[in-house]
Amino acid sequence: MSDCIFCKIIDKELPAKIVYEDEEMIAFYDINPAAKVHVLVIPKKHIPSLIDVAEEDAGIISKIYVVINKIVKDLGLDKSGFRVIMNCGEDGGQVVGHLHFHILGGEHLGTKIVR
Repeated sequence: MSDCIFCKIIDKELPAKIVYEDEEMIAFYDINPAAKVHVLVIPKKHIPSLIDVAEEDAGIISKIYVVINKIVKDLGLDKSGFRVIMNCGEDGGQVVGHLHFHILGGEHLGTKIVR
């Protein structure tokens, strides 16, 4: 998708502070963090949202959780806790139309997950 900001990061057309990358996914710090640590994990395959995940994408989705596990351990978030969020659609708070998971941590996040 030529107008997708995440695809531009994947293609190295836009800069990002990358914390993980392999042939199927990339993870980088959010430029507008909602917590002390705010990392986005995205598949390199353009999937607009959770609604668009197909059966053939099952391997990518399960791998995302393995990558999240690695990232939180690398960043030391596994010691004190963290939150993983995936927004879907406009009402769900999805701003970029490319499937992505937010890792939030580095501070006490409280028990509320919505305002």
